[in-house]
Formats: sequence, C-alpha cells, structure tokens
Amino acid sequence: MKATQDTLVTPIPDARPAATPLPPKSARLKRVQVVALALLVLAGFVNYLDRSTLAIANQTISGELGFTPTEMGLLLSAFAWAYAFAQLPIGGLLDRFGARLTLGLGICLWSIAQGVLGLLSSLHLMILARIGLGIGEAPQFPAGAKVVSEWFNVRERGLPSGIFNLSSSLGPAISQPILTALLLWLGWRQMFIAMGVLGVLVAALWYLSYRDRVQVALDDAERAHLDAGLPPQDAGLRLTFADWLGLFRRRLTWGVVIGYVGIIYMLSLFLTWLPAYLERVHHLSLSQAGWVASLPFLAGACGVISGGLLVDRLTRSGRSLAFSRKLPICGGLAAAGLFALCSAGVTGIGSVILCFSLALFSLNVAVAGTWSLVSVAVPSHQVASLASIQNFGGYFGGAFAPVITGMIVQQTGSFGLALGIAAAVAVAGALSYGLLVRLPDTPS
Repeated sequence: MKATQDTLVTPIPDARPAATPLPPKSARLKRVQVVALALLVLAGFVNYLDRSTLAIANQTISGELGFTPTEMGLLLSAFAWAYAFAQLPIGGLLDRFGARLTLGLGICLWSIAQGVLGLLSSLHLMILARIGLGIGEAPQFPAGAKVVSEWFNVRERGLPSGIFNLSSSLGPAISQPILTALLLWLGWRQMFIAMGVLGVLVAALWYLSYRDRVQVALDDAERAHLDAGLPPQDAGLRLTFADWLGLFRRRLTWGVVIGYVGIIYMLSLFLTWLPAYLERVHHLSLSQAGWVASLPFLAGACGVISGGLLVDRLTRSGRSLAFSRKLPICGGLAAAGLFALCSAGVTGIGSVILCFSLALFSLNVAVAGTWSLVSVAVPSHQVASLASIQNFGGYFGGAFAPVITGMIVQQTGSFGLALGIAAAVAVAGALSYGLLVRLPDTPS
C-alpha cells in the first residue's frame, strides 16, 4: 500500500526534458502507435457522428414530433449530463481493466442506444436513449489519454493527444454534410439505425486490433524508449480506490475540472445549435446548413493538430511540461472567448462563420493542451482517472449549454446572449488552468 501512496504524491517531474536524446524506437513500436491512433480516430469519428445526429435532425424531429425549443434543449442536454456523470467511474475502470475492453464495451453500448433512438417517438423514452448514448460514449477520450500515456514517451505526447482529439473537430465537420445527406436520403429514423450498425462494427474492429501495453511482450529497448524520463515507480502499478479518491484532494484536479468547462460549454453550444442557428437566423436550407456548419469544425481540426505540434515544439525547446501545455490552453481559451463575443456583434453570414471558425480553431488549440496535460500530470496508472474527472467537469458544466441556449432562443429569438455566456465561461476556464494548475502538484 505504501507504494501506491507514494505515487499519489509523485507526478511526473516538471523538468525541462529536452536535455538528453530518447532511446531509439523500434519498428514494431511505431506500428503499434500508428494502429492505436488510427483506431482511436476512427472510433472518435463514429462517436461524434452519433452525438451529432440529433443536432442535425433538430428541426426535422421537433417539427414532426412537436417538441418546443426548450424540450429539444433538454433532449440534447440529456446526453451531456449522462456523459458527464459516467466519467467518474469510467476513468477508474479504464485504469483497472484497460482501454481495449472498456472502450470496446462502451462503443457497443452507445451504438445500441443510437439505433434504438431511431425507433422512438416519446420525449421521455428518447431522453433515456440519449442517456444510454452518453454512458456508452464516456470512455472514448479518457481511453485516448490512457493509450497515449502507455504507448508514447512523455516528450512525444502532444501531437498524439492532438491526433486522437482530431475527431472532436473533424468528426463534427464531416458529420454535418454526411448526416445531412443521410437525413435527406433515409429519413431521421433510418439515419439513427444505420449509425448504430456502423458503431457495432467499429467496436469489433477495436477489440480485435488493439492491445493494452500489459498484453504485449515488449523488449528492453522498447521499454527503455517508452519509460525514459518517468519516475521508476511509474510502471506496473494498478489504481487503488485510495489513489482515485486522493485525486480529489489536489488543487490540480479542481483546476482542470473547472477549466475544462470553458472548453466544453462552447463546444456543446456549437455542436447542438449551430445547424439550427444557420436555419433560423440566416434562413439556410437543411442541406446548405449542413455544409456551412462544417467550416468552423474544419478550422477546429486544424486547431487541435496545431495545438499538439505547439506542445511538442515547446517541450523539445526545453520549456517545462507545465508551460508547454498551459500556454496553448490559456491562450486558446482566451482567444476563443474573444472570437465568440465578436460573432455576437456581426450580422453577415460570412463574418459570422469567420468568427465561429476562429473561435473553434482557438478552442481546439486548448483542447490538445488539456489532454496532453493530464498525460504528464500524474503517474500512468492514474492518467485515465484524472482525464475522466477533467471530462466530468467539462461535460457537467457543458450540459447546461444546450438547454440554456434553447431557453434564451425561445424567450428572445436571438443567439447573441448565448454566445456571450459561452465567451465568459471560456475566459473563466483560462483563468482556472492558469491559476490553479501547477506541476508537480501535491495534495492540499
């Protein structure tokens, strides 16, 4: 028990890690890294396709079933609240049982819930299906942080963190035209069912193709490459309940919990209301809204890769692990808030889309920093737990964005106030990461 208590207060040192070269990387290790990231990106695309279906079909479903904007806001938010609370146990499950099993089961669950939703008409039953979707999708991004911490050296985790988060922006960008086309071709019910079938196939591919680090017989050179720069006790340990509870006694944990709300609140607003905003305010057709809505998310995809590259560049230049992550996080959040606020004050659709694109680019620079941060803030057997706690905070706060936006639109007929609130929350998130997060960290 003493060993696990020691690791609780011994995170990865916040050194300047560029002094000595890394041991060489084997061809097999490169292959494992490529396969792991490719599978994470594929699963992430399906993840975001599935969570975006309701936003794409928002106007169609509300028109057919007679739901008000407030009721649609509740239906959209049901996913986020379920997703948020499922984060609390899911990190421990990932650290205990590994990403292969936990994420595989999660993909199966969310795909079944997605297919079932296409068969329903009752608001209450649809809310239950969205809750199932949220619980099933919960392992996706903490699993990504776990995979990166297991298969990438601490100096190389920025870009992989950006890549596995690529789906959080590129997924919505691609989903807008793809799901719009499916909606027009199949109808909303068949669209949900088709996406459910696709998800089950992806779950099987993940489980058959990916292996956790403990399931692979690494040689000494491969272990030396992966573990260079880590404390000696950071290998082979398993998470205990005391470890998990101990995370809540740390200022770092509360810094990332509060800070991540700034990211997810704004992201949730765009994911759930952007197509409806374009249809309501700028009077675009359903097909036009699908294509135009993809542009800000394409900018976001560029942002998350840029953020990952920036993290690694700062780290290799000799900057501390804290600085190389907090600079993109705090700068990205502050810029996203500024551009979101600007979007509320312009009227032309070109200017609006430009502001939205710059906001999501900046927001996703911060996203890459946040997931790289949790991969170096604690020992590897606690990474998924800290990542999921961060995700819990973000999605608990972010769950209010769809319903608050729906209420504002219903009462005022405008999205301006909703965008202003998102901007303020983003700036508050930047302050939380900047003031509360320190590496190394100790229990308070």
